[in-house]
Amino acid sequence: MCEHSQAQGSECENCGKKLQQAPQAAAVAVATLPELEQTQHTGGRAAVPSELLPELDFTRQKAGPDLPAQVLPEMETTRAAPVAPVNIEVVQDLDTGRAASDGVRTAAPTGAVVCRYCRNVQAEGLVCERCGMRLPRARVAPGAEARKGGSEEELAWKPCQKCRTPTRPGKLCSVCGTRVVADS
Repeated sequence: MCEHSQAQGSECENCGKKLQQAPQAAAVAVATLPELEQTQHTGGRAAVPSELLPELDFTRQKAGPDLPAQVLPEMETTRAAPVAPVNIEVVQDLDTGRAASDGVRTAAPTGAVVCRYCRNVQAEGLVCERCGMRLPRARVAPGAEARKGGSEEELAWKPCQKCRTPTRPGKLCSVCGTRVVADS
C-alpha cells in the first residue's frame, strides 16, 4: 500500500500491512519422449581421438628459431646519426645560486584567525564556529581573545568537542554523533 520495498518479511516495515506472498510453483512431472535420443555416455563430454590433416599443416605459424632474422636498416633503433657539436652560450645575468641568509625568518601568524568564508574572527580551533568551514593554520597567541559577533541564534550554536562541527547544545552532532555539552 505504501510502496515501500524490502528484501524479506511478511509484513511491511513501514506501514505494517501484510505483504502478498508469491504463489509457489507446483511440481510437474515431465515424461520423457521415447523418440528422442538419450545421452549415450555418462559424465558428459568424452575425449574423441582425432588425426591432424596434413594438407592443413601449412597454416600453422612458425615461431622462434624457425623464422630467419630479418634486418631492416631503416627501422634500426639502436643506432643514431652522429650529432654535430653544438655551441653552448653562457647567459651572463643568470644567477644559479641562493641569496645569502640575513638570519631573519618570517614569523608564523599568531593570534585570532579570520574565516575566509564568513569573516568570523575566533581565537582558536581548526573549524569556524559560525559556518563550520576549515580555518587556515596559525599559532594561537597566549591570551588572544576572539571578538564574537552575531545574533543570539548564532551564539546558541556550540562546536562539537570531538570534531568541532557547529551544533546546538544538548543535541547530537550530525557528523560524529557526540552529544554537545552546554557551557555552564
